[in-house]
Amino acid sequence: MTDDGQTEVPPDPDRVGWYRFSPAPGSSAGSSVVVGHVDAEGRGLGVLSGLTEVRRGDRVLVRREGGSTVPYEIVARRTVSKTDLAASGAFRRDGPPVLTLITCAGPYLPEKGGYQNNLVVTAVEASK
Repeated sequence: MTDDGQTEVPPDPDRVGWYRFSPAPGSSAGSSVVVGHVDAEGRGLGVLSGLTEVRRGDRVLVRREGGSTVPYEIVARRTVSKTDLAASGAFRRDGPPVLTLITCAGPYLPEKGGYQNNLVVTAVEASK
């Protein structure tokens, strides 16, 4: 988390980061949040650029520290303005367990600081 309370995104567009104040993937409750860049100037597409193409039923595999994996199935994809992300429910610590993947979404307006929205993809744990 940054000093102004924003979620810190790894600077390398080829990496994702787990939001440390969210439950770990595979937890019994809450939203496990993973964030990453959709792209980066001069570096091309980021690791989460493919989120724009995922559909309900697609699968995501999360590798946890220690090498175990947790399979997830996509259940929703939505666009949320950056100003509304904190209140969107993406960062909840209770309720049903989900994986929440977050990256940037258009429009891209350099004069207003870059991307104006976030793409929020929600997945539930799937059977292996």
